[in-house]
Amino acid sequence: MKRSAGLMLWRRRPTEGGRGGLEVLLGHPGGPLFAGRDEGVWSVPKGEYLPDEEPFAAAFREFAEEIGVAPPDGDPVHLGEVRQRSGKIVTVWAQEGDLDVSQITSNLFTMQWPPRSGRLQEFPELDRAQWLDLETARRKLAPAQVAFLDRLHALVG
Repeated sequence: MKRSAGLMLWRRRPTEGGRGGLEVLLGHPGGPLFAGRDEGVWSVPKGEYLPDEEPFAAAFREFAEEIGVAPPDGDPVHLGEVRQRSGKIVTVWAQEGDLDVSQITSNLFTMQWPPRSGRLQEFPELDRAQWLDLETARRKLAPAQVAFLDRLHALVG
């Protein structure tokens, strides 16, 4: 069974009335399969890890690979696991922090494109990252990962 680990940064932003609204940092998958899709495909920056690797270390490694910079210092909180439709188990930590994500430099993956063409092309794991309020994040996030938003809100709401 495949397993992934990820880190979801969060921050508070001023809103009308002076209350701080929560925002989370999510990434949009790169490559031609997701180029025209938006809602239900975004993800916590995450990636697969091997059985002998510590999930917490993998979450931080994958964040740096997919966003292009190490996560800021902070106190991560474990948000648990979810099982995605594919069967993959995703484990996520949340950490308060802030980053400028206007110029992310994600690592690349290789796939045959167009299909059955024999041509291999490289694409970024994430083609963009964005800070999203919880309502917007709920629409854009892969369905199984929405549970992480609920858990985060319960902790820091």
